[in-house]
Amino acid sequence: MRILATLLRPDAGRAEVCGLDVVRDAAEVRERIALTGQYASVDEDLTGMENLVLIGRLLDMRKAGARARAAELLERFELAEDAGRRVSTYSGGMRRRLDLAASMVGRPAVIFLDEPTTGLDPGRREEAWRLIRSMTRDGGTVLLTTQYLEEADALADEITVIDRGAVIASGTPAELKRVTGGQTIVVRPRDPGRLIEVAAILNAVSGRAAETPRRDVVGVPVGEDGERAFAETVHRLEAAGIGVAELSLRLPSLDEVFLTLTGHHAEKEAA
Repeated sequence: MRILATLLRPDAGRAEVCGLDVVRDAAEVRERIALTGQYASVDEDLTGMENLVLIGRLLDMRKAGARARAAELLERFELAEDAGRRVSTYSGGMRRRLDLAASMVGRPAVIFLDEPTTGLDPGRREEAWRLIRSMTRDGGTVLLTTQYLEEADALADEITVIDRGAVIASGTPAELKRVTGGQTIVVRPRDPGRLIEVAAILNAVSGRAAETPRRDVVGVPVGEDGERAFAETVHRLEAAGIGVAELSLRLPSLDEVFLTLTGHHAEKEAA
């Protein structure tokens, strides 16, 4: 990301943003992008409004235009009522919202977000997701890095998986999930004592060995033949008189995809 944002020269190869070479055309690239890092970069001694107006003026906006754009973004990011307060009095979630708003002042074609929800609790992370989704409304592109694979699943149209500095896969979330063999049937019987019988049914339906990710749950991949396999599983469970507390047909999570591709969990890599 630092190379794409023209902050670091590549050791080898070349990269383009908006059709511009990031080394040869660095100044032009910077005119078309914005970068928001992991931590708030706004001035704590200024108000929310003053921060955004300052950025607008640095981008050669007229004062009236900068104030109008700042007011628009403060409203959009739900900070209008606090626009006159110093940023030092803002909560962590408010600072993050202001940071995201700041990246949009100049209507960039590409916005780089470097782990934008790091350090946020789950509630604030969900709020940030909603705001990030809204950032493409003006027709721009958001390139986001994250350690949270559920975040990539929730936000991304296209995902690139990088392991130890190398790209190992890319595609839509659905395309990547098919890497693990498509859909999976998951069963949790009401009586855990019948787990072995459930596993035998899933083995027969899928022709593959069922797995027990938890002591009370058994699952098996069924490829792209999920609907037929699911219907047959329901029929066999009913015939065997096995009641279920959970029965689902689902795609794998991106955590499972990452594990399949790399042999280790994403959290371990992040650490």
